[in-house]
Amino acid sequence: MAFANAQIDVTLSALADPNRRRVVDLLAHGPRAAGDLARELALSPPAMSRHLRTLRQSGLVEESHPTFDARVRIYALRPEPMVHLLRWLEDAERLWSEQLAAFKAHLEKGE
Repeated sequence: MAFANAQIDVTLSALADPNRRRVVDLLAHGPRAAGDLARELALSPPAMSRHLRTLRQSGLVEESHPTFDARVRIYALRPEPMVHLLRWLEDAERLWSEQLAAFKAHLEKGE
């Protein structure tokens, strides 16, 4: 459980930046080259590099190099960090639903 919580913290921290969320949105449609991502988001190559490094270190994306050109970096999403986040959100939603149902029952009892 501690590992999952630590992973959620890292994931949320990486997703706190709107540009990194936009990168994740673009990569949800398939792997993309770093240069393509930078152009699509109108970011300089150094800025894009910093965002991709953060996403890579968080485990949200992985980097590969095509065999035809090792200088090109292709980025793709990794599902594991999002699975931990989704489970956490489902647990939070279940807790809130239970609390709201109990509150509703309490109010209806008082009528």
